[in-house]
Amino acid sequence: MALFRRSAKAVTPLDGVDLILADLDGVVYKGPDAIEHAVESLNAASETVRVGYITNNASRTDASVASHLTDLGLQVAPADVVTSPQAAVRLLAQHVPAGSTILVIGGDGLVDEVQKGGFSVTRSADDEPAAVIQGFAPEVGWTHLAEAAFALQGRTEEERPWVATNTDWTIPVARGIAPGNGTLVSAVHTAIGRLPLVAGKPEIAIFDEAVARFGASKPLFIGDRLDTDILGANRAGIDSVLVLTGIDGAKQLIAADANSRPTYILGDLRGLSEPYPETVFSKDGLTATVGDSVVRIAGNDVEIVTEGSSELDLLRAACAVIWNSGRAIYGLEVPERLYI
Repeated sequence: MALFRRSAKAVTPLDGVDLILADLDGVVYKGPDAIEHAVESLNAASETVRVGYITNNASRTDASVASHLTDLGLQVAPADVVTSPQAAVRLLAQHVPAGSTILVIGGDGLVDEVQKGGFSVTRSADDEPAAVIQGFAPEVGWTHLAEAAFALQGRTEEERPWVATNTDWTIPVARGIAPGNGTLVSAVHTAIGRLPLVAGKPEIAIFDEAVARFGASKPLFIGDRLDTDILGANRAGIDSVLVLTGIDGAKQLIAADANSRPTYILGDLRGLSEPYPETVFSKDGLTATVGDSVVRIAGNDVEIVTEGSSELDLLRAACAVIWNSGRAIYGLEVPERLYI
């Protein structure tokens, strides 16, 4: 992983990359507004690298997402946007015949993709749908979730498949962090006692679709969540960036398990084109130095030896030494300074 690179030459996260795949919520925008430095950084990167966008948000079409991104100052066509509804419909097609009637729990983006997939759409369990597909939309409420429960209760996965676009527990919006599709899926799960097939992050179908669509050989994925974005990229064998402008921050990074650790940690997207500092370990592996920040493990204590001039490098050093130790975070005493 690049976090532990011992190269004598400073490199940027974009070196050797032929495709950037950027998540949207928490990476490019929050609510309707662009995140600071995101647009200009991605525009600069697009001069030398293909840029695509990948999102678990199922409430909008690829065209509406592209329009929003264009309004923010990016140059984006609908084909540049890979959505979880697109991956979900491909998954659905593996389980029910073409032309089947599908109960859709979600917004216009999901309806559009289901129809483009050659299926008929219903909003009522009384229409005896062949399957249920569920994705996030702000307007989804109890009555919609109840229709899903009515359609699925007493039916096995083979009898009536249930496909979820994603299971994100939260979604960042302009006013803060709100419940995501995972909470809505959980409500249906509680009512019927079984789990859905999942198409979006952290499952690999959405990553595979994106890499194949753009014909990439060395993609780099940018996300703001460890449990979906980074876990999914790792499962798909793709290098990843965790950018600290969305859901997860220092506390979550330090505690990240081995499957959810990013290749790079960036404060914002300007870091894509900036030299990424190498991590130097002591011979015993218990001290990590990044830039002029030094962190070590002594017994059960994580100790700041030198804070240095960069809070980001201090966080990188802390993550490096903790991750390199192979020890569970609950067995270590971590100073509050490292995760606030």
